[in-house]
Amino acid sequence: MNRRILVLTAVLLSSLSFPLTITGASVALPGLAGDLDASLTGAQWVVTGYNLCFAAFLAFGGSLADLLGRRRLYVAGVVAFLVGSVLCAVAGNIGVLIAARLLAGVGAAVATATGQSLLAAAFDGQARARVFGALGTILGIGLACGPTVSGFLVDVVGWRAVFGVPAVLAGLVLLLCPALPAVPGVGDKAVDWSGGSLFTVGLGALIWVFVEAPVLGLFHPVVLGAVLLAVASAVGFVRVERRRRAPMFDLALLGDRAFLGYSLVAAAMMGLLVPLLVYLPSYFIDVIGLDAAQAGLWMLMLTLPSVLLPGVGAAVSRRSPRLLSIGAILVSTVGVVALVTIGPAATPWTLLGPLLLIGTGIGVTTGVVDGLAISSAPTAQAGTAAGLFNTARLATETVTLATVGSALAFLSGGHLVGDGFTDALRTVVLALGCFGVVAAGGANLLLRQKVDATAPHRRSR
Repeated sequence: MNRRILVLTAVLLSSLSFPLTITGASVALPGLAGDLDASLTGAQWVVTGYNLCFAAFLAFGGSLADLLGRRRLYVAGVVAFLVGSVLCAVAGNIGVLIAARLLAGVGAAVATATGQSLLAAAFDGQARARVFGALGTILGIGLACGPTVSGFLVDVVGWRAVFGVPAVLAGLVLLLCPALPAVPGVGDKAVDWSGGSLFTVGLGALIWVFVEAPVLGLFHPVVLGAVLLAVASAVGFVRVERRRRAPMFDLALLGDRAFLGYSLVAAAMMGLLVPLLVYLPSYFIDVIGLDAAQAGLWMLMLTLPSVLLPGVGAAVSRRSPRLLSIGAILVSTVGVVALVTIGPAATPWTLLGPLLLIGTGIGVTTGVVDGLAISSAPTAQAGTAAGLFNTARLATETVTLATVGSALAFLSGGHLVGDGFTDALRTVVLALGCFGVVAAGGANLLLRQKVDATAPHRRSR
């Protein structure tokens, strides 16, 4: 079999397992919290901890892949994800489950960054655009099927099966790894261990502050210590990178307006989507009165466009990437704000319009914006670009998820049931709508200035 096909198969299969374990965990939260006698905060760390490690290790994983070899790092990431997922499925207490989720998050981060860089190295031109469109479809299937499949698994088998299915997929990926082409790293450069460590620690500390500060209080000694750690790590990172001959990040990449614009688009879409993926199933179950399987079916209204529309997004992006990017954010933002009408008497028909609008914006950008961003970087830096791009997306996702969770708990008085939950959710969707408008404006500015800056060059040609 053509090795390029093996690369595509392995990366798409692993990419399917990562969103499954994110959305699946959200449906499993009520069951695992009861079985493991976990508090609301502890149960939330099952989702947040995975996202935190995913975000914190993406950039460093991609940078290591460029230097040490992409296949080697990809295999290491898949193994870590597999071990973490198996430990999740057999965990006997909430502490072990959270620790296992942290390990799985690290593995998913490394495999994601290296997997996308493997695709960028194996394909080019129109083939690369088609491959990243297929990646978007697979990511959409993971998002779409996650709540539904997980709902049925929780009802029929139990919450542990939610972590077992991604582990099986990761095992299948490992069977393909020996046949993958060895994409060598840049052997004449040293690994930037100090820069990578400072970046990872700083980002992890920052996200931890967003998660725990609303619970412990902004002036709690531990929170203040985490803030100082994040600031010190940021300062140290900048100093180290300026002095290194082969830094973790190429500052020219960070100054590319197109790359930053597409990264902002992806971050905004996940910031709008993921809090709803996590908390809408709980609302459907605890307020509307659905069971887990029914809640998963209702979530298809939100997630199914992610399966059907990446191809449409790829076609639009070939004509106007900027129109695709800004339009998608605004369409999803309108859908989010329309959820202000949600209530205990909600039906699939009353939610169909808002959820389809949100899903449409997500669907046309899933995977497509990834390709636009990574393609704007040199091929030799594809791993670094993929890591930085996904870091922006996952960091935004994790911060918004933590902020929304804290806001819902505060506004509802700590009880995510009844009228208090409804009022809190309505306030949150309005705030998310404001976030979407600001993100659309920022992305439009970045992408428009990029076009204006290249226009004279085009005319001179």
